[in-house]
Amino acid sequence: MAARAKRSLTASPEGLDRANKAVLKFATKLELAVELNISRATVQNFFAGKAIGRENFHNICQKLELPWQEIAGLNKDTEAKPQQKQTDNAYGDVDALVKDLRQKGYACIQRKCGMIRVLDMSQPIALSALYTNINIFEKISGRRRLEVADLVKVSDSNEFERPGLGKIVQERVIGLEAVKKYSKLMILGKPGAGKTTFLKHIAIQCSLGELKPNLVPIFIGLKDFAETQEHPSLLKYITEEFATYGVSDTTAVQQVLSQGKALVLLDGLDEVRETDEYRVVQEIRNLSSKFHANHFVFTCRIATSEYTFEQFTDVEIADFDDIQIEAFVNNWFATKDPAKHHRLIQKLKQNPRLQELATNPLLLTLLCLMFEEGADFPSNRSELYEEGLNVLLKKWDAKRNIAREQVYKNLCVQHKVDLLSQISFKTFERGDYFFRQRELEQHIADYICNLPGFGTEVEALQLDSEAVLKSIESQHGLLVERARGIYSFSHLTFHEYFTAKEIVSSPNPQLIATALKQLVSHITQKRWREVFLLSVGMLRNADYLLQLMKQQIDQLLAADQQLQAFLTWISKKSRAVNAVHKLVIVRAFYFDLDLARILELVGSTLDLSRAFDCTLTRNLDSNLALDLALDRNLALNRVLESTHNPINVLNSVVTRAIDHARLIDLELEQLLQQLKKQVPDPDTNLKGFESWWNNGDWIEQLRTIMISERNFGHDWQFSNQQKEALKQYYEANALLVECLNSNCYVTSRVRQEIEETLLLPLGEL
Repeated sequence: MAARAKRSLTASPEGLDRANKAVLKFATKLELAVELNISRATVQNFFAGKAIGRENFHNICQKLELPWQEIAGLNKDTEAKPQQKQTDNAYGDVDALVKDLRQKGYACIQRKCGMIRVLDMSQPIALSALYTNINIFEKISGRRRLEVADLVKVSDSNEFERPGLGKIVQERVIGLEAVKKYSKLMILGKPGAGKTTFLKHIAIQCSLGELKPNLVPIFIGLKDFAETQEHPSLLKYITEEFATYGVSDTTAVQQVLSQGKALVLLDGLDEVRETDEYRVVQEIRNLSSKFHANHFVFTCRIATSEYTFEQFTDVEIADFDDIQIEAFVNNWFATKDPAKHHRLIQKLKQNPRLQELATNPLLLTLLCLMFEEGADFPSNRSELYEEGLNVLLKKWDAKRNIAREQVYKNLCVQHKVDLLSQISFKTFERGDYFFRQRELEQHIADYICNLPGFGTEVEALQLDSEAVLKSIESQHGLLVERARGIYSFSHLTFHEYFTAKEIVSSPNPQLIATALKQLVSHITQKRWREVFLLSVGMLRNADYLLQLMKQQIDQLLAADQQLQAFLTWISKKSRAVNAVHKLVIVRAFYFDLDLARILELVGSTLDLSRAFDCTLTRNLDSNLALDLALDRNLALNRVLESTHNPINVLNSVVTRAIDHARLIDLELEQLLQQLKKQVPDPDTNLKGFESWWNNGDWIEQLRTIMISERNFGHDWQFSNQQKEALKQYYEANALLVECLNSNCYVTSRVRQEIEETLLLPLGEL
């Protein structure tokens, strides 16, 4: 009961009287609840004189512009004998001093840590409303002694690992549990990983008594401390900070520190200017050594500093997992538009690349801001990734007024992009997603040796290239050390983006043409799919690339006469069907159906035909609907194997085909009716039905009828090699259609030319 009392407060009768007068500036108490983003019941309990959570009590008083101590009736106790309190503190009453400092420092902690505003947020948001619990790794991933082969093992050989390159297979620990476990903690993380937000959350939880309730939280931004005039010691800086709380006893902070009663939170060692870094590091060491009984937590970006703090345990903030992503999105839209939460989560699940970016809290914030504004993402995916890169390359440091003072600052943004693009293309083309530090440094040296401000001597270039690599990692987080001396791009999406950037960005049109021809040679390789989609979006005019893709696709089946005959049949069949849809849609429809049957898939998803018309399945032409129903009869084998009532299923499927035939072809209807009569009686035992079905006569009769009446249902008898070729041809055409449907610039002439010749045999081109 006592612990609960510490975490809750109740308004006194006098305080309630003042609060009821102050709330009149709101239309209703419900409006007050909405503005504070808390429940109406909490506000009602406050005005009913009931106990509510300490944080909510403080927030209500702050909104009403009332001092919370007086509203809670605590001011009489705290103000009765201030001189006596200080005297007691001087004689060692440290618990009373801690209580006093916690009360007086609460408002400052709330002011420093209670709100969050990043990127293009129009207004600050309460940290408590948005905060999502973070996890940490107790072993720094970049310090693992692994080989490239070990990292590749955790990645899918075809699609590669999503989300996250080089999935880290180690146990995650809840962040706050690590704070409880270790008295001295150094929290490392990539840019935008949520280090500052987590440290602020620790400060607030401590000030509320939810975390280490017997300690005084002290939150210091190391950049502010480093840039303070006259360069005070860290102890003096903290003492002066507490003086702003109204603590007149200048020895109070030192008493608390001497007794080990402080939770010292130091944020952003990486944000300190290079000229101040050594001094600040020494101050941290001196304070944590002199007052070693206290708890210390400080944050720093990975790869920023080589300093070692012997008494501290290093941990790394883990990327968000799916559960954390959903929690963050839910928090973001909870009071704005809850329906958007579900739509955004659905979008992320449908797009593994966006889901991958969302594992970084900063980039997830960007995605939420974009989705909040437009309820969708740009159809040109290169624009989306470019904005994400812009955040990491420029905005994140600039918005916080952080200037980096390393050799890398001599590279303008365009040079950074060009350098990363060259590295990306060379490694991606080889299929290398992980690369050794020596190789990266050589790529960097080859690039920067041609820039002004960098030397050409081998030793100087080596030092500069190493400094540039570490700066890319620490400042932007675009390259990440996955194990000792082994790097990758932080997200495969960025690796793909920079590869596409290198392909389309040459100032020489002839070089671009050569690069595009080289690109289309990879059209059957899945891992290049995203590079194609990004490239068409980046090109000012995508005509040439799309035409190259079409020519390459047409050649995939050119040497196989049987496969050419298959395409000839599709063309002939499509022209013979009197359908309302465009001819290319009809060709895609029959290609979908037959390929699904050839590859022994259960039914067809109509992906290629639906790419041209997403409403196709709801508005299917009667001729296409009939052939779809007939196709379902031919594909019944696997369906009947998985059902308990195969006879009923067969009757249902045949009846559906008969119903469609009745609208188009009465002779076909009669033939199907006769076939249906051959289906065993529903009372037939299962073994008897299986024997009848496995005989195969019924299916062959159906196939003969379909071929004679509809020129549909042929048994193509393709080899496995031919099936694989057809699958590649299908996927390449699907990629081409997706490129056409993306928000790229393509002339109407080229678009029409491609659509009219899609899926045609060479003889008809």
